[in-house]
Formats: sequence, structure tokens, C-alpha cells
Amino acid sequence: MAGHSKWANIQHRKGRQDEKRGKIWTRIVREITVAARQGGGDPAMNPRLRLAIEKAKAANMPADRVKYNVDKATGSLDGISYEEIRYEGYGIGGAAIIVDTMTDNKVRTVAEVRHAFSKNGGNMGTEGSVAFQFKHCGQFIFAPGTSEDKVMEVALEAGAEDVITDDEGAIEVLTAYSDFEAVKNALEAAGLQAEVATVTMRPENTIELEGEDAARMQKLLDVLEDLDDVQEVYHNAAL
Repeated sequence: MAGHSKWANIQHRKGRQDEKRGKIWTRIVREITVAARQGGGDPAMNPRLRLAIEKAKAANMPADRVKYNVDKATGSLDGISYEEIRYEGYGIGGAAIIVDTMTDNKVRTVAEVRHAFSKNGGNMGTEGSVAFQFKHCGQFIFAPGTSEDKVMEVALEAGAEDVITDDEGAIEVLTAYSDFEAVKNALEAAGLQAEVATVTMRPENTIELEGEDAARMQKLLDVLEDLDDVQEVYHNAAL
């Protein structure tokens, strides 16, 4: 299947993340904290914690810092209690946006998210207003030049739902949330290393934005992503 080109967007996002390494670490620490508190501190028994620790390794976070935060979350050390809150809204051209946060002060967080939307041409929506336009799933993206036949064979055999090749040759593998880890293990065992391997909210359809509209949408997304309490921002804009 052919898909809309997303490789440039992925590279742009990775570049911005590299520029904000400290903030990335902060978000990973929060994810580790919540995952360990909810599912326990043993990665072997806690898939969400395993994924958070893998993100920490990919971001070059020291192992002792990872352990410290797992211990803190599971009660070995005192720590702050975080609450997960999702906000939904609309960006430029009616593009749908989901903002996932972790916060110790939801009054502050909702005010900051609402301000970011309103000041940058967007609008906050109510709960469920745009989430139906996204699918909670596992996602792997392989760089152009990767063998499509090999990825397809391994991924589908392991239980993946779909394999999509975009206009630039990047290959996207989609899985049910529950099958993410099995597919990930199979791909790695076959020597296939994804540029992106994550659980995400993937838009069912995209809205094309160009020129000034694309620039305004990117600014809104940047402002939202830069908020201290924001963990992830998902959207359906093709910029």
C-alpha cells in the first residue's frame, strides 16, 4: 500500500528532540514514574515500564538514573505523584490535536494548554471531541532503503495489522496495542531496526496544510510540545 510521505516530518521531529535533550529526559522520567507506580518496578512483568526504559536508553539516560526513578516510583524513595490527563482540540484548518500530559497540578496544566491553543490559532475541545479520529496502536517506521519484502514477511508473521510504504520509501508497520511487543521482538530478531518504535495515537485521516497555514500549525505544535507538563502531542495535519 502507498501512504502519505511522512519521512521528512519524522526527521524534523527527531532533530527538534535532539535539541531538547533535557526536556526529553524529564518526560521519560515521568513516564517511568507512572509506569512503575501502576504496574510495579519489574520490567519483565510491566510492558509499559519496559518501553519507558527503552526510551531512556535511546535518549542515553544513565542506567543509575533509570533505577533511581523506578525505586522512587515504587515507594523505595519519596517522590511527586503525577496524574495523567488528556486534552483534545483543534488547530489550523480544523486539524485534530491530542495533548497527553502528566502533571502534579492539573489547574496549572489545563490553563497552560488552553492558553497555548487560544494564543496560536487553535481551540480547546471537550473530552472525546477528536479522539475518535485516531487509533491507539503500535507503530514502527523504517528508513527508505529497508527491504519492504523482509519487513512485510516478518511483521505480518508476528501479528502486525498492516505494512505501508510511503512516497519516499519509508516503511510503516502498524500493530494492535497488545501485539506491539511481540512484533517488536520479531523485527529485532530478524535484524530489522526501526527508526521509530512506539505506541502512539495514529490519525485515521490527515488534513493537508501548506504555506502559511502549515507554518502556523507547526508553531502551535511547537508551543504545546514545549509545555513542561506535556508528554506527547498527536495530530492529523500533513505539513
